[in-house]
Parts: sequence; structure tokens; C-alpha cells
Amino acid sequence: MSRRLGRSLRTRLALFASVAMVLLNIVVSVSVLFAIHGEAMDIRAHEVSGKALPVLLMVKHDRLPRVLRAEGLDGLQVVDPAGRPVAWSTNLAGAPRLTTVIPRPRQANEYAELCDLPRFPGECKIVAALVAYQPEGDWVIYALGPAVPWYVSPQVLLFQIGVTAALVALTWFGVSRVVARTLKPVSAITRKLAEISAGGGGMRVPVPENDDEIKELAETGNRTLERLESALEQQRAAMERQRRFAGDASHDLRSPITAMRTQIEEALLHPEETDWRETGAEVLTSLDRLQAIVSDLLTLTKLDAGAPDEREPLDLGELVAGEVAARPRSKRVATTLETGVVVNGDRLQLARLLTNLLDNAERHAETQIIVTLRRQGEEAVLEVVDDGTGIAPEHREIVFQRFTRLDASRSRDAGGTGLGLPIAREIATAHLGTLGIEDSDTGARFVLRLPTYED
Repeated sequence: MSRRLGRSLRTRLALFASVAMVLLNIVVSVSVLFAIHGEAMDIRAHEVSGKALPVLLMVKHDRLPRVLRAEGLDGLQVVDPAGRPVAWSTNLAGAPRLTTVIPRPRQANEYAELCDLPRFPGECKIVAALVAYQPEGDWVIYALGPAVPWYVSPQVLLFQIGVTAALVALTWFGVSRVVARTLKPVSAITRKLAEISAGGGGMRVPVPENDDEIKELAETGNRTLERLESALEQQRAAMERQRRFAGDASHDLRSPITAMRTQIEEALLHPEETDWRETGAEVLTSLDRLQAIVSDLLTLTKLDAGAPDEREPLDLGELVAGEVAARPRSKRVATTLETGVVVNGDRLQLARLLTNLLDNAERHAETQIIVTLRRQGEEAVLEVVDDGTGIAPEHREIVFQRFTRLDASRSRDAGGTGLGLPIAREIATAHLGTLGIEDSDTGARFVLRLPTYED
């Protein structure tokens, strides 16, 4: 427990403030004691001087006895103009002149605290000197009184010690309370953070009402927790997509492998009745499908990994025209291409995107495919429209998910990989563009938007 208190910020700050208060009180007490000591010295000196006034009158009236009565004084001595002691109290009889330090020239009276005077070794006394001006010269009366101690009196010292102790206690209590109230929200934040686990979504730390740095800390912590929660949700979603992707990939890879195995096993069971040329063609078809799936998977892996590409200014109209003319299609392709539409992109990736869109349109078109390219503001807009049955609005995003093939597409094209459209969208996104399906009077209308390139 003591070690815990030693590490407590509240205890350390209270201790620091208390020590500072002690030091401040020492400085103030010394200053006050110095002032009080000076005042006490003045009062004591005036008292001593007052008790020596009768001796001054005796000198003035030439009625000075040799032995003086020193009532209320520690001693009396009278020095004639020649500097010889001529009268004294009984305790100073036969003593030399007490001091020549005072009085200074032209001073009628003066006092000082002097130590180790004759007959008072090791002691300090207040010495008051009064000058009696006479025709034959100046006579000096020395009156001695007890010196004022540095602490003035025990009552003054005890009072200052009591005030210091009270102020230190108040400082400790006040600082401890203020720090405790200030750090109370921090303790609440600490407890709340301790309750948050990796799966504890929706957790937030309490925000104090005071508009101070701790409130800012709590708000910043909540924003950080919100980002962390969002990142965890994205991670979980990504893991779920990865799991689903792995399952779909395994299923689609297993299908052509299973087909090939079945074909080979049937052929081996009846080798004399097997048309090996036909079997080879069927196996080759399955191999083509398997190769297409693997190729698409490799492409998606590169896109997901952010593999570097070679960007260059491309005339999108020329690229579209080249891809349309690259190989004959089973459906008629009509193009309307605006010239001078230039984008900054990777030629191979954009060519793959166009090929996937054209292949998809070819599989679903009835008779023709319409490809248009135009410049719209600062965007290049490419549309690929088929005259097939189209895609229902609720399925327009689903078709861009990996290994997704709608029932209609499965029945029309059993050889599709389900990766063409996802690859096309990934390429569009990598080029800071978008790819989606928009409304059309007939068939499906795929719209690609890419930022144009400006010199």
C-alpha cells in the first residue's frame, strides 16, 4: 500500500506542494523574525536608554557618585572626556572602558548589540550610549541591557511554527483534494479502458463535464476507440470475406478437377468404348476453366497486394477500339468512341478490365453489344450495354462479389469463373475510378468512370 501511495500522483503533488509551502514559510518567517527582532532591539534600546537618563542628569548637575545603582540594567559606566571610567555599577567596578565603537562622532545617543564586553565574556548585550555635553568636554554614559535572542521570544517562535504547520496541513489537504477531484475522471477512464477487450465493441470512456485537458483526452480516447472498433470490424469483415473467398475458390477449383477426374475414370472403365479424342477435348475444356480460375486468382492477389503498375497517358478510345478488334465476338459490337479522351493508367490492367466487360456482355447479350466512350467534365465515361435480360437492381452489387454468379448466368454460361467483374472493379478502383451498373431500357448497362489526364 505504501509503495502504491509513493507512486500516486496525488501524493507526490501534495508532498511537493507541502515542501514548497515549508520553504516559503521559512523564507517568510526569517524575514518576519528579522523585522520583529529589529523592532524588539529598538524597544529594548529605548528602555535601556530611559533607565540611564537619571545618570545623564547627575552628570549635568555635577552630582555624579562613584558607584551607581543599576536597577533593571545589566550595568552602568560613565566615562569622562579623557576616556577614563569615573563612575560605575558595582559589577563594573575597576573595569576598563566598555567600548569605543559607540557613540560615533556627533551622535548624542546611540545603541548597538555588542559581544564579549569586559566582565561579560561570551555574552552579547545591548549597549546604549548617551552623550552629556559639558564645558570641559563630552561625557559618555554606557547602559547595558540583555540582548534580544534571534527568535525574539519563545511565544513568537511557537506562533510561527504553528502557522507553518497549519499552512502545510492546509496545503496538503487542499492540493490532495484538488488533485483527487481533477484525477477522478482519469480514474474512471482507466477503469473503463481496463474493461475494454478485443471483442468489446461499442465501449467508450466517460467524458467529464469540465472543459479542460482531461475532457480533451477522453474525447480523443473515444475517437481512437471508435477508429479501433471500426478497424476491428473491418478486419472481421475482411477475415469473413477471406474465409468465404477461400471456400468459394476451393469449390470452383474443385469443380473442373472433379469433372476431369470423372471423365478420365469413365474412360478408363470402358477404354474400348471411349472416344479418346472427345474425352481429351472435354478434359482440355476443364483445364481451360481451371487455368482461367487460377489466372483470375493471381490477378486478384496482385491487385489486393497493391503490386506496382506502369502508369502512362493512354488514349482510352484507341485502347477500346483495339480490344474490340482484338478477336471476333459471337455478338455484334457497335462502338461510339469520342476521340482525345486520355487517362493515366496501366495499359495491361485497363485492357483486362475492358476484356472482362466485353466477355461478360457477350455471354449475356441476345444479338448485340453497344460500347460508348465520352468525356464528361473531368471524367472519362465508358459504357458497355448488352441487350440481354439485364440485372435486377437488388443484384447490381452482388455481381461484383468474388465467385458470385447469378442463377441466370450459371445457366447461360457454366464456364464462367465468377471473378471477371470483381477484377474489373478492383482495376477501376486502383485507377481512382468507379465501375457500376446503372439503369438501362434493355439489358445490363455497365458504366466505368475514370479521371481524365491533364498535361
